[in-house]
Amino acid sequence: MRKASVAIVILAAGKASRMGEGGKHKLLAAFDGVPLVRRSALTALAADAASVIVVTGHRRSEIEATLDGLDLTFIDNPDYASGMASSLIAGFSSRDADSAEGILVMLADMPGISTTHLDALISAFRNSGGETVVRAVSQGKPGNPVILPRSLTQAVLRLRGDVGARAIIATSGLPVLDVDVGDAALLDVDTPDEVLAAGGAMNRSAKNTLR
Repeated sequence: MRKASVAIVILAAGKASRMGEGGKHKLLAAFDGVPLVRRSALTALAADAASVIVVTGHRRSEIEATLDGLDLTFIDNPDYASGMASSLIAGFSSRDADSAEGILVMLADMPGISTTHLDALISAFRNSGGETVVRAVSQGKPGNPVILPRSLTQAVLRLRGDVGARAIIATSGLPVLDVDVGDAALLDVDTPDEVLAAGGAMNRSAKNTLR
């Protein structure tokens, strides 16, 4: 049986507005010596997916430089300041996403997500026939990443503002399959304190942290 193709869209365009002054960016924070956004990309690249797309916006040149040398497709979102919907639209509009049967939406600021977690979600999507929403949860509480079937693309393209796919999932009429990946499903880092609590180290830039 042919396996349903899945593209991973990493959202890395946000303003990181809760990081405070001083030039710090959560996606450039180092975890095990690797900038968080690069760590997330490496995690995605190791998964059983057809392609990995990274949506950039805020401090685009720094983020893309941090990902130098990786087999990624970059999509620029000039409207990133309007909220998450614009980044979802940018990612889903890319050629790689349009040719996939499922799009795994991954937030770049979730340090606990592993390749094993992504492969569990992808496997669940394929085993369900490719027409099911697959969602990472922790003890029943919805989190991220999520996989949306291609049939929901038009609904994503109609999103506006700082909203994600939660409303689409609730109204899609499609079955939703929850995959428990533990605490990682709910762990994102929005402030310097959260970065440190999750085991990261703050950097003003990505300099000297690439591997």
